[in-house]
Amino acid sequence: MTLDWKAVQDIIRLLSFNFRSAAKTKLTADGLVTKLGECSSKWSKSALQVMHQLWTEHGSLVQTHQELQAVASIGQLVDIQWKLGMAVSSDTCRSLNSPYISVLMKIADTSGEISYKSFEMTVLQFQNFYRQFKEIASVLETV
Repeated sequence: MTLDWKAVQDIIRLLSFNFRSAAKTKLTADGLVTKLGECSSKWSKSALQVMHQLWTEHGSLVQTHQELQAVASIGQLVDIQWKLGMAVSSDTCRSLNSPYISVLMKIADTSGEISYKSFEMTVLQFQNFYRQFKEIASVLETV
């Protein structure tokens, strides 16, 4: 039987999801196999034996990784929107006609809850902000 690349990726995602879930709930190898068997009848006996063996040998590493990730996790940037604005009239501000950038960030915290952060900055501040984001993106691509 030959699997295409997408099928292999799907299998890896499924296994990763099952192992992360087992780590979060601190399942034993027997508990993992029982849960998998209860969730789907498509698991063959030999596949469940392999899962049991893998979890017995490497489950503690996955659990440690999950614990470290939970401690180090600060959330995930989901979306960022920005727009250029110009204040032209105000009752309280004397220095008008200077452009500003309004930024709205959508962030998912570790529990998956979405929050929004908004702020304004000058064009020069935004250019520096953009440059730093580009640097971060290039560093993350190498990781």
